[in-house]
Amino acid sequence: MTVNVLLKALELGLILAVLSEGVYVSFRILNIPDMTVDGSFSTGAAVVAVSTMAGQPYLGLCWAFLAGCVCGLVTAFLQTKMKIQPLLAGIITMTGLYSINLRIMGSMPNMPLLSLDPDCASMFDTVDQPLLVLIPLIAVLALVLYWFFKTNLGLQIRATGDNEAMVRSSSINVDRMKFIAFGLSNGLVALSGALFAQYNHFADVTGGTGMMVIGLAGIIVGEAIIQKRTIGFGILSAILGACIYRVLYTLALQFGVPSGDMNLISALLVAITISIPYIRKKRRGEYA
Repeated sequence: MTVNVLLKALELGLILAVLSEGVYVSFRILNIPDMTVDGSFSTGAAVVAVSTMAGQPYLGLCWAFLAGCVCGLVTAFLQTKMKIQPLLAGIITMTGLYSINLRIMGSMPNMPLLSLDPDCASMFDTVDQPLLVLIPLIAVLALVLYWFFKTNLGLQIRATGDNEAMVRSSSINVDRMKFIAFGLSNGLVALSGALFAQYNHFADVTGGTGMMVIGLAGIIVGEAIIQKRTIGFGILSAILGACIYRVLYTLALQFGVPSGDMNLISALLVAITISIPYIRKKRRGEYA
């Protein structure tokens, strides 16, 4: 693997680290697997594509984050107000987002972000080394997340994920906590999709397929290295894991593994890793 290929892998890893941070909020903090991710990732890409081609690439990143928040709010509404099971609520939102994303991009399944107009240039077009932009951005996002989950509101969200019944008995509005958490989670996922689209200079309506598994893979790889489960180390593990996962992904491609098989490998990695605690207990005879 050449240095240039390694740098490209790290750049994509940092972009996907934002995805892993979003998945971490729903999967680890709220303890709910949110399938909205596959749709909201594409929503972020679609929104930033339209905004970039309109000459507002930086504002497009903000709009992408807000659009992702709306996606999360819809899922939270289906769960809390319509009493739909969490997994099914995410699937419903993800399915509906396909049509919405298609409409955002003017019924085009993909949109290239190529223009001679300098006003349409993304932040990756204005620097020689994208890492100089991505590293400070990821650091700021990580610090803001860490600060947020140390606030009173953040602690209430964490408590909701730990013991919803206890939080409800403490007169905390559980539904409100879910709205905020799902909004934040999908906002980060959409921001990752927006960065991914600007980096690759195109947006695709199916670009979010499998992103839930990729986000989980980043978290799991990171947690395998960083054993501590505090909020700070959790956020750090999501970032580190996403970068390592992308480097391993690139390394596998360099050794000739077909790109079409990588999603299968990612799915197996997540399935096996999540099953390890059960397998260990099974071997100790704790399960009949």
